[in-house]
Amino acid sequence: MKHTIFTGAAVALVTPFHADGTVNYEKLAELIDDQIARGTDALVIAGTTGESSTLSEAEHSDVIRFAVRHTNHRVPVIAGTGSNATHTAIMLSKEAEEAGADALLLVTPYYNKTTQEGLYQHYRAIAESVTLPIILYNVPSRTGMTIEVATAARLAEIDNIAAMKDAVGNITYTANLIEACGDKLDVYSGNDDQIVPMMALGAKGVISVLSNVLPQETHDMTAAALAGDYKTAAALQLKYLKLIHALFIETNPIPVKEAMNLIGFEVGPCRMPLYQMAEKNRAVLEAELRKHGLMK
Repeated sequence: MKHTIFTGAAVALVTPFHADGTVNYEKLAELIDDQIARGTDALVIAGTTGESSTLSEAEHSDVIRFAVRHTNHRVPVIAGTGSNATHTAIMLSKEAEEAGADALLLVTPYYNKTTQEGLYQHYRAIAESVTLPIILYNVPSRTGMTIEVATAARLAEIDNIAAMKDAVGNITYTANLIEACGDKLDVYSGNDDQIVPMMALGAKGVISVLSNVLPQETHDMTAAALAGDYKTAAALQLKYLKLIHALFIETNPIPVKEAMNLIGFEVGPCRMPLYQMAEKNRAVLEAELRKHGLMK
């Protein structure tokens, strides 16, 4: 059995920007403190929701370094260091390790994609370059490729490949993954609308967008599931289902940053090419936020 990085709810934290597009580090500190105060079990920094694709390499490492320093071991910090260039992923991963991150989140190569053998060699090369535990990130809707179950099982034999963020969206895939890998690979839900079903199959928690706006409630959902209280966990899953859907009504993180701004966190805009929400979608999101008492 490998060391479990966290159980429960890790927030896929937004990266706040000033109006001019620069990183707002004062606001990032505020978000980190608020998340920890409201029950978040771990922080994912510079992932997809953190707009890693439009951070420069220098900004990417600086944001991770700042988050590690400010968090100061209160909860694990998981650094998003994936890239479609293996050498870039290795460089970012080494820098995150030097900064003191607790683990790495590594998305599959995108656009150029690769074969399953190439995928195995990509992750193996990164794993051999660091000592930190690695979470594979399987999100074919964004990258155009899937880590097949057989490939995941091979990767699980590597000592510091510890987990997968499963955002495939297919419960049968999740079941096959957990059956094939057993205790050699922890699984986390990568979809907020499937937290409880995946945990019922053995997932250890979620890496969550919802946690940006409802950290305590997302933690409580996972805590109930971990305790075997699936009646309570399922009730929370269903209670927030329409809000979850509203948070993905447009490309993530457009809606969640809009939600954070609407409820008063002032995290700024997304970087282009992500653009402001369509008014009809904003109205749907605002209605869900009001329904849950997040806006007056």
